[in-house]
Amino acid sequence: MLKLLPLMLERVGILIIAAFILSRMKSFREIIHNEHGIRTKTIMIAIFGVFGIISNYTGVTISHGTVSSQEWLMEMDGENAIANTRIMGVTIGGLLGGPIVGIGVGLIAGLHRLTLGGFTAVACALSTILAGILTGFLSKYFSIHKENSLWKAVTLGVVMECGQMGIILLLAKPFQDALHLVWTIAFPMIVINGFGTMLFLLIIQDIFKEQERTRALQTHKALYIANQTLPFFRQGLNVDSCKKAAEIILKLTNADAISITDNTHVLTHVGVGSDHHLPLKNIATELTKKVLEQWRIFVAKSPEEIQCSHHTCVLKAAIVLPLQIHEKTVGSLKLYFTDPSKLDQVEQELAEGLGKLFSGQLEMAELEMQRRLLKDAEIKALQAQIHPHFLFNAINTISSLIRTDADKARSLLIKLSTFFRSNLQGARQMLIPLEKELEHVDAYLTIEQTRFPGRYHVEFDIDPALRKVLIPPFTLQPLVENSIRYAFPKSKSGTVKVKAFQKEGNMVLVTEDNGIGIPQELLSLLGNKTINSTHGTGTALWNIKKRMREIYGQSASFHIESTEKNGTKISIIIPINQQKVGDPGVKGFNCG
Repeated sequence: MLKLLPLMLERVGILIIAAFILSRMKSFREIIHNEHGIRTKTIMIAIFGVFGIISNYTGVTISHGTVSSQEWLMEMDGENAIANTRIMGVTIGGLLGGPIVGIGVGLIAGLHRLTLGGFTAVACALSTILAGILTGFLSKYFSIHKENSLWKAVTLGVVMECGQMGIILLLAKPFQDALHLVWTIAFPMIVINGFGTMLFLLIIQDIFKEQERTRALQTHKALYIANQTLPFFRQGLNVDSCKKAAEIILKLTNADAISITDNTHVLTHVGVGSDHHLPLKNIATELTKKVLEQWRIFVAKSPEEIQCSHHTCVLKAAIVLPLQIHEKTVGSLKLYFTDPSKLDQVEQELAEGLGKLFSGQLEMAELEMQRRLLKDAEIKALQAQIHPHFLFNAINTISSLIRTDADKARSLLIKLSTFFRSNLQGARQMLIPLEKELEHVDAYLTIEQTRFPGRYHVEFDIDPALRKVLIPPFTLQPLVENSIRYAFPKSKSGTVKVKAFQKEGNMVLVTEDNGIGIPQELLSLLGNKTINSTHGTGTALWNIKKRMREIYGQSASFHIESTEKNGTKISIIIPINQQKVGDPGVKGFNCG
């Protein structure tokens, strides 16, 4: 019995070495990860069936209860038996591949054992087939994918080996020889096969753990790429944003070229093949057209599958993913490879993850556009609230001047025209030059000062270098109007100061008056919400502060300082936008 232990350990070592070598092979790892297909199950039956055959050939011959041969076995005398590791391979095959693999491996290993002969041939063959059947059907209860299932699987392997001993006692004749054989081989075979099963399963589990580690790394990489490309995809699908995003993807993946399209044209192509995959040209590959038509991912492993219209194209593999917004395909992302072997399962999973993340970013871009359209609607609502009574008052003022001072009436009409032209431009544009906002303020003040001469005085202190800098429309005009309407009672005149200066790379806009100030109970509410008050609702302040936050985020600030009877000061700090009038993007957000 003890003499058999090192011999059995040696036989197990052969299978473990073979298992380790297989575990380093990419094809075997793919089989382990995708064990549900018929082709894969057939390969698994062949692999573990070969393990069973090797176990039979490398078995130790037992004659009348003693070790008689350690040679490669081809056949045996009718009085002999063998001690081997056959059940180990069958058990692992059944646990890993399920009933089909378990039955297949059991039949191969069992029938092969039958051909070798010996007085236990029938018993060993039957026990091997039964082990394959049982482990196959029990595989879902002893899933070796889970870390805590190792000892359960090892226990099942030991039970299968014990079952083999029982079948030998039941079927092998004469019984005394069978009993003597079991006494000799039971302990070494149960212990060594259990130990071998544990080692084999550890190798298999390591394959699964490595896959999980790889997926975790790929997930991290996908999130990192998505974070790097977020500022560009949030601009929507256009040539400039897509090119910058594609350059990042090319740098951080194993792809040889990256292409992004809308539904009809190539928006960008960076990397190999840039000589004929040109931006703003029609889509050149049939594969991309198929993706856009069928709204699903396609993988190509040959130029014939890509079907590029350019006959000298060196791109030989690709994965093409649809980019979708609200379940509607708006374009595609393509990862191209010059070597098909580079497009492995890991790269495919990375690409699929990126496609989903980029689709989410494009949805965010559309939501951003809708939000900005809503801001336009809010601005129009603000206009509708303020301008009717101003228009009526201006017309009344002009009509009263027509007979007494026609030139002044004409000048006021021009200012009124400027005022409403500024309103129309502000409603269409997200950012305007500071000088345009000042024209708006000047037109408003000219009309109001004509109505109430000497009631207030307005001072401007504007840094000339800032006049071309872009700011949101309706930023200063509502603040100046608030000062004029609410800061000065009819019996008191006052001064309003409007300033614009640079500070630490930002532009500071200030409106300050020496009026009656704001009650302290209202000060904390203004700018944060609308209020009910006989002096106004605070809609203008709330609207301005909200737009600043949504356009500039934390880079901008809006601050109100006021004490009763000592006036009010409102300061706005925004980052300086270096774009000048006429630059691309001044007219707002472009999603397409």
